[in-house]
Amino acid sequence: MVLTRQGMRFMGRMWPCTIGRGGVRADKREGDGATPVGVHRIVGLLYRPDRMARPTDWAVPIRPGDLWSDDPAHEDYNLMVRVPYPHSHEALRRGDPLYDLVLLTDWNWPDAQRGKGSAIFLHRWRRPGFPTEGCVAFRPDHLRRIAGLIRYETRLIVPASLV
Repeated sequence: MVLTRQGMRFMGRMWPCTIGRGGVRADKREGDGATPVGVHRIVGLLYRPDRMARPTDWAVPIRPGDLWSDDPAHEDYNLMVRVPYPHSHEALRRGDPLYDLVLLTDWNWPDAQRGKGSAIFLHRWRRPGFPTEGCVAFRPDHLRRIAGLIRYETRLIVPASLV
């Protein structure tokens, strides 16, 4: 998977996508809205079992109470956590469909550096051209297709030339 100005190139096809509102940055920081430059492994797949069938045999269901810690001051920074969780976090089980299917990258994981930025996901877009908080977002049917094509060796490459 290679991010380009036109979208993402993967499996011989160009997939339209959106990136972070902060553009692409080599010096990613928590809250900057940027998509980080680099080669990122795909390390997981989450899905909403109440909204779709299990997309692959390695997909993990998002349960009520699943959260993602985005609190750089906490030891669980950039990890999935559960309620109750009094620190800064993002709900994975959302009312909207953005996180119905989520591919996890290894950005700043598993040994998170405080403030370097939490999770970079591949998820559904709000609408074409609408930026994310740093993630890469796709049309829902494209995301499902991409999730089915992912293999162990799949990497997301975000080149600095997009800056």
